[in-house]
Amino acid sequence: MRLQGKVAVITGAGSGMGRVAAQMFAAEGAKVAVLEIDEKAGLETAELIEKKGGQAIFCPCNVVIESDVKQAVEKCLQSFTKIDVLYNNAGIMPAEDQSVINTEVEVWDRVYDVNVKGSFLTCKYVIPEMIKRQSGSIINIASFVAFMGCTVPQDAYTASKGAIVAFTKSLAIQFRPQGIRSNVICPGPIETPLLTEWLVKDEEARKIRLSRQPSGRFGKPEDIVHCAIYLASDESDWTNGAEIHIDGGITSNYF
Repeated sequence: MRLQGKVAVITGAGSGMGRVAAQMFAAEGAKVAVLEIDEKAGLETAELIEKKGGQAIFCPCNVVIESDVKQAVEKCLQSFTKIDVLYNNAGIMPAEDQSVINTEVEVWDRVYDVNVKGSFLTCKYVIPEMIKRQSGSIINIASFVAFMGCTVPQDAYTASKGAIVAFTKSLAIQFRPQGIRSNVICPGPIETPLLTEWLVKDEEARKIRLSRQPSGRFGKPEDIVHCAIYLASDESDWTNGAEIHIDGGITSNYF
């Protein structure tokens, strides 16, 4: 198993891509700390892993609250003694996030809190533990929209994901000498509840979006997690500061 003996902290692991990641990491041998704001969802993820013979703990955590993040990291260390992988999956994309000219300040701040501040706080408390062992992998999740404009804008989300790309580059240079590599995955549209609930209710809207997708389908969470497993494993020892587009080719499409 590719992650045997590793301990992974995964944020937003109660649903969507985070839950899939937690299960797939555990199937590859990792012990998983499930960080999730929704207690019921977080416990369900941990139970699903344990029922299949894996090891997982639920750590209640709102990633925008520093004390929550600190306590979650401490709980993980108490249970598993170390952290090898930090997978910053938690993120939001509210429908109220639109053009810069009609997005409320409260919405902008909320998106930045979860999508950027959340990753900052988890790194703040996990990286010092990785430095102690001179080893670790930081996996951040951005988006293809960090590199493309859109006629149906989500400006706070887009800007927040651009910030994550830049943040990852900084981490990669700062901490690789201490044995820590940092990389960012930039997914295309993925069929998670977050996307399905907002973007693809309308069949015509779905067709329009798929017309831009060379692969002819939206991505699945597994498409992203396969890449994350590579980045979490020792196979990626020389992969650092990379922005990896797993998007079906959408960012390469002109017409």
